[in-house]
Parts: sequence; structure tokens; C-alpha cells
Amino acid sequence: MKSDRQSSGNDAVDRLLGGGIERRTITQFVGEPASGKTTLCLIAAVASIRAGHSVVWIDSEGFSVERFRQIAGHEAEKFADQLILYEPVDFIQQGSMILDADRVIKAQNAGLVVMDSATALYRTELDRGRDAMQALTRQMLMLLGYAKRYNIPVLITNQVYMDTVTNKYSGLGGTALAHISKAIVRLEKRDGMGERRAHLMKHRSLPENAGFEFEMAEQGIKIPG
Repeated sequence: MKSDRQSSGNDAVDRLLGGGIERRTITQFVGEPASGKTTLCLIAAVASIRAGHSVVWIDSEGFSVERFRQIAGHEAEKFADQLILYEPVDFIQQGSMILDADRVIKAQNAGLVVMDSATALYRTELDRGRDAMQALTRQMLMLLGYAKRYNIPVLITNQVYMDTVTNKYSGLGGTALAHISKAIVRLEKRDGMGERRAHLMKHRSLPENAGFEFEMAEQGIKIPG
């Protein structure tokens, strides 16, 4: 019987999440641009492939082949065959590709689904108001359905905005996206320094605000000290 968690590929992230990324759920990395969200997803993807499972990756912001090579190292060429990449160009196509991913997950024995970023194309639909939000929710529920059906984790990335009512940073997609995600990790850049911080914004069984500092490194991330 499988454990209810699998390795993120990084010990500090695994500890923060209580032993790894939880299967059958959506885990969300949220933060400003260049805060490390995609890098953490790439580390998890490489770990999944190394463990013998392919990865379905839906990328709406431009997949970095060079960053994948850095993190996968000498195994990059071999691992690339196990990374099934979708690159939607608009929000409607994003939904179609999420729908098609069901077939690929089953056929390719996928061990992880990554959606990077869940809301980049959604931002172009904001003038549709409630309709856009409902469409985004349907897409995320579809991903959650795959997580449960195939007993795998889903990772999504999301950007933040300043909520002028609460004066706090919140993830795009509103409360619906936050509710669907069972764990949310906030990534922050530290005051002009190279250091970043990861901390729990939400977890159903762990206290919030636990975290760790890290720096970006060629092969992923590095914990200072």
C-alpha cells in the first residue's frame, strides 16, 4: 500500500509539509514572480521521474528547458521523455488540456501533475467576472478529481496580489482556489537579498507559519548555514 505522501525532492520542503507532498490533494505554491515556485515544482517533478513515474506538466508561462536541465543534471535527456508537457495559449485551451490530461495520466503511469501557473491565463478573463471564476473552479476540481482517482499529488503555482481591504497578500483565484488547495506554501523574497522564505499559509493537520529560509541554486535550492 502506498504512503499518503511522496517526496518533494527536498528534505526541507518534505518536513514543512509533514513528510512530503500529500497524495489525493492539491498543494499550492503561492508567491510573487521569481520567488521559487517553479523551481520547487521542477524539483518535485524530477524526484517523481527518478522514482519511476512520469509527470504531466501544464505550463501557461513558458517552460524553461534550461532550468529543467540544471535540476535534472546528467539525467536530463533521459528524464525529458517522462515529462509530458502541455502549453496552453489561452484560458479555454487550458481547460481543454486539463481535460485531455486524464487520458495521459492513465496511459503514462503519471505520479504527479503540475499546473504552472493555475491563474496566469485566468487573469486575461477577469472581465468575465463570475463566469471566469466558475471556469477556473471547474478546472481545479478536475485536477483534484485526477489526484483522487489516481492516488497522486497535484501541485499548482499561483501569484499573489495585495488585498486592499485586508492589506494582506492573497493568492489569485479567490477563496475557491484557496479552499480547493489542502496545503498552501507562501514563498517570499527577502528585502532585496538573494534569500527567500517558504512558510505554511494553510495545512489541514499542521500549524501555520512554520517555515524555512532558502536560496536559489543551479541544481534547485540551497538551505543557508
